[in-house]
Amino acid sequence: MKTVLTALALACATLAMPAVAPVHAATAAATLPAPSRLVLDNSTRVIATLEKRRAEFNRNPAALRSFVSTEFNQIFDRDYAARQVLGRHARGASDADVANFADALANNLMQRYGSSLLAFNTRLTARVKSQSDLPRGLGVKVSSELVRSGGEPVPVDYLMRQSGGSWKVFDVMVEGVSFVQTFRAQFDAELQNKTIAQVTQQLRAGTLQADAGR
Repeated sequence: MKTVLTALALACATLAMPAVAPVHAATAAATLPAPSRLVLDNSTRVIATLEKRRAEFNRNPAALRSFVSTEFNQIFDRDYAARQVLGRHARGASDADVANFADALANNLMQRYGSSLLAFNTRLTARVKSQSDLPRGLGVKVSSELVRSGGEPVPVDYLMRQSGGSWKVFDVMVEGVSFVQTFRAQFDAELQNKTIAQVTQQLRAGTLQADAGR
């Protein structure tokens, strides 16, 4: 289950949303603040689609990739998240270089972990526990908990910010492990001796693999 959750959360933040998607959430969602409500509304739709189209997606990985890409573009602030992953290496980087890196990272993760997106059990009980402000007005954290039958609850947190007039996810934490920090640590060594464009090309070619952990 941990591998599946990691794939869901780190391959694409929208597909991590099942971790906070109770099937009975519609009434409760109406009373939540906008970011938490967005998490619940989006995740409910994603879970239903994955379950309904599971056989199709198993037969046709391209359809799964198209679905993921559409959801990803709607909810995830990919360029801002990419700058956080790049850290100090993003200073002075062009918007084009950052956007290309963001695309290559997302595609690499999808290629590596995409099949795991269909392996999770949609019969889950989960809830949004709280929403709190991030320091320095950076946005909010939506804290959730995935409750599994016969297992310990799994905490999944979403960091969100206002972008273009709507709330977007820029980091996901599964059991306290951050998407941004995981990949910042991984790519820092590569970027010591290579440009962002070179690392991007390696991600696209598959000679460098993003490792979401276990």
